[in-house]
Amino acid sequence: MKKNKEFANRFREVFLDGTWVANTNYKKVLEAISYKKATTKVNSLNTIAVLTFHINYYVAGVLNVFEGGKLEIRDKYSFDAPKITSESEWISLKNTLFTNVEKFANYIESLSETELENVFVDEKYGTYYRNIEGMIEHSYYHLGQISLINKLID
Repeated sequence: MKKNKEFANRFREVFLDGTWVANTNYKKVLEAISYKKATTKVNSLNTIAVLTFHINYYVAGVLNVFEGGKLEIRDKYSFDAPKITSESEWISLKNTLFTNVEKFANYIESLSETELENVFVDEKYGTYYRNIEGMIEHSYYHLGQISLINKLID
C-alpha cells in the first residue's frame, strides 16, 4: 500500500471508523455524547466540547494549508472554543469536525510520495509526512482524554 493511502486510512481510523489502536474512534465516542455531557466541566479538565473544538481547530488549520491557504492557526488560540449552548450547536461542531476530517483524508490520498517529503510551510515544521503523522498522534492523545472524561461524567 502506498504511504498516502496508508496515512489516509490511519487518519480516517482515528476519527471515523477504526478500532485498531484505541478500540474506538471520535465518531463512535462523540455520537453517543449529548451537548449537556459535552459541556460538563470535571474539575480543572477541559470539557469534551472544548477538546472537540481544539482538535478540529488543528484539522481545519492544516487543511487550509492543504487547500492552498496560509498556516494561520496558533497554539494560543486552539482552546478558545465558543460556548456551546444547545444540542444543535454541539451537533454542528461534530459535523464540522467530521466534514473537515474527510476532506483532510482525501487530501492525504492525493499526495504523491515526493509531496509527502516536501517541506510543510516552513522548514521548522518539517515535512508533510511529519505533520500528518503528528496530527494522527495528537488526535489519539485527545481521543483518550475525551474517553476518560466521558467515563468520569458517567
